[in-house]
Amino acid sequence: MLEKVVIANRGEIALRILRACKELGIKTVAVHSVADRDLMHVRMADEAVCIGPAPSPASYLNIPAIISAAEVTDASGIHPGYGFLAENANFAEQVERSGFKFIGPTADVIRLMGDKVSAIEAMKKAGVPTVPGSDGPLPEDADEIHAVAQRIGYPVIIKAAAGGGGRGMRVVHTEAALLNSIHITRSEAAAAFGDDTVYMEKFLENPRHVEVQVLADGQGNAIHLYDRDCSLQRRHQKVVEEAPAPGIDEDARRHVLQSCIDACITINYRGAGTFEFLYEDGRFYFIEMNTRVQVEHPVTEMVTGVDIVKEQLRIASGEKLSLTQDDIVCHGHAFECRINAEDPKTFMPSPGNVKHFHAPGGFGVRVDSHLYSGYTVPPHYDSLVAKLITYGEDREIALTRMRNALDEMLVEGIRTNIPLHQEIVRDTRFGEGGVNIHYLEKKLGL
Repeated sequence: MLEKVVIANRGEIALRILRACKELGIKTVAVHSVADRDLMHVRMADEAVCIGPAPSPASYLNIPAIISAAEVTDASGIHPGYGFLAENANFAEQVERSGFKFIGPTADVIRLMGDKVSAIEAMKKAGVPTVPGSDGPLPEDADEIHAVAQRIGYPVIIKAAAGGGGRGMRVVHTEAALLNSIHITRSEAAAAFGDDTVYMEKFLENPRHVEVQVLADGQGNAIHLYDRDCSLQRRHQKVVEEAPAPGIDEDARRHVLQSCIDACITINYRGAGTFEFLYEDGRFYFIEMNTRVQVEHPVTEMVTGVDIVKEQLRIASGEKLSLTQDDIVCHGHAFECRINAEDPKTFMPSPGNVKHFHAPGGFGVRVDSHLYSGYTVPPHYDSLVAKLITYGEDREIALTRMRNALDEMLVEGIRTNIPLHQEIVRDTRFGEGGVNIHYLEKKLGL
């Protein structure tokens, strides 16, 4: 087992990692910016190292500073959490070259799955269902581009190969708009990601966003932890997640779950990962793989009983998977609401001092948060301040517990999106299950 781990992140995920380390007897090092001296995990870690000023490029994205912190504390591994450097292949490579364990997949696999074109290619070879598309980067020749679009059929979507987080994509409904849309997307991709490579896919008009959680040890063993529905989104950012995804065709589910296991073995995956799909008319279409732990991992933990972060740590320590697929049983239902420090109507960030914080409780209620009364939410980072998770023997019980928990949750001093969540969980259509990725934005009039 790893002896000491640097937690290269902040907020609720840093606290989540620290708790898992403590359960496994692993010592912890909290690296933090000047603005984050008062974070809960910084207070609780065995050691803490300030790695720079508040702006992320000078601290949480500062690779030399993080590796130096690991060196001076004599750590044995680095956990990147999610966001920041979690899917940065260069970071993973430098961590390993410096003699530390990167708690995640190898740099080569991160590169393979981080490039959308190579990822789709790899998934096709592994038998994972994919969206009909250009089968690689778009050519420069206009006639060839038009031919690709005609083969796929309009509407199509142009995507940046290096894109992510809802950025670097444009929907095209007509042939007349195609070339200009590609030109704009290429320019945006070059500016945002330093890579103007784009590709084309069929645009699915009313899909759901369904993803599959996997664990693999890089030693030929892989399992799935079933699926999640993350269709409730605003501007491609997830708002509410649930597990398992309701109303999925069982044959399609069995096939896609097995294909994800096969893909992990094919690419020699190591650690926790998530295959993301669009689901429409009973069919799955691969869109990308997240090579890290995800924000919404707790709903999967609730319905399977598997501690995903502890499994990450065990795998990084060189252990083989301790679980087989037969050990994994999906029982009950779980929801997660992302609580953000933002105005519930305008969505403008709302940093500031938390005068009072009360976490809801009761049977089947879990709160992952770094908030406490007196804590000041800084303006420099993502607005996520808590994740409220509820579990029930079935979907309706889990949803009822979420309604009650949201009513009980108290955050004073800053504005949060709790009122938005209270509205969502009482929405009749959402209550029925199976809304598509456009539902929330239409509901909000966006």
